[in-house]
Amino acid sequence: MITAVIALASLALLAGLGLALAARVFAVEVDPRVEAIEEALPGVNCGACGLPGCAELAKRIAEGKAEVDACPVGGDGVAHSIAEIIGRVFEGGGAKNVALVLCGGDDSVAVRRFYYNGIYDCNSAVLLFGGDKACSYGCLGLETCAGVCPFGAIDMLPGGLAVVDPEKCTGCTKCVAACPKGIIKMVPYEKKVHILCSSHDKGGRVRKICKVGCIACQRCVKEAPEGSITMDENLAVIDYAKDVPEEVAGVCPMNTIVTQVLGREKRTGEAAPVAAGGEA
Repeated sequence: MITAVIALASLALLAGLGLALAARVFAVEVDPRVEAIEEALPGVNCGACGLPGCAELAKRIAEGKAEVDACPVGGDGVAHSIAEIIGRVFEGGGAKNVALVLCGGDDSVAVRRFYYNGIYDCNSAVLLFGGDKACSYGCLGLETCAGVCPFGAIDMLPGGLAVVDPEKCTGCTKCVAACPKGIIKMVPYEKKVHILCSSHDKGGRVRKICKVGCIACQRCVKEAPEGSITMDENLAVIDYAKDVPEEVAGVCPMNTIVTQVLGREKRTGEAAPVAAGGEA
């Protein structure tokens, strides 16, 4: 019995020594900066950097395969911290960009062709004749963008319209990729004048289906500084590289232009509710 115990103990000791030797021989050196960088990152693993998660990004940065400001969520603050860890100087990036839903057509102003009663998801709804909105460019309001936002930055208005809170938005762009209508765009945080429409339909049709849609009257184009607002196939589009005075919003007869990101109440006028069941 004692002999067996000694034999087993000896085998255990040899096995332990073997494992210790193997660990030493096959050990993979870990760059201590990787752990430090990962701790500096937000840790939400949102994938906004294009990589599977923060751990992989930390590894890439330490290896010099990614920039210190590769995390759009962390912003300049995180970039500065990472730069210090790897012994670099970060001068500062560009202006913060936030998501904006380029549609103002909630149920009080936009016509629905029918009432959708399927899976509560925009990607599913769009498979049925492009969705229930009479405007084929309009927000379907089924919260798909809100569902993918890791930061709770998107709310839904009672009338079925997605709204992004610029204070919570980190610019991860996940909502941009999730919107089947392609109407969520990244815009500079500091800009306050926005055209909340994505329709390229002619003015006559827009008037029939949405009371806040762009009708291509071009009044804003004429009133804004040259080149700051241009026309793109019946749709007025802002060049965010240029400044547009807030007064320009007042010339829009459809109240399509707003003067703050969350400013549905900042339209220059109130539109009357629109009954559902417009033209198909």
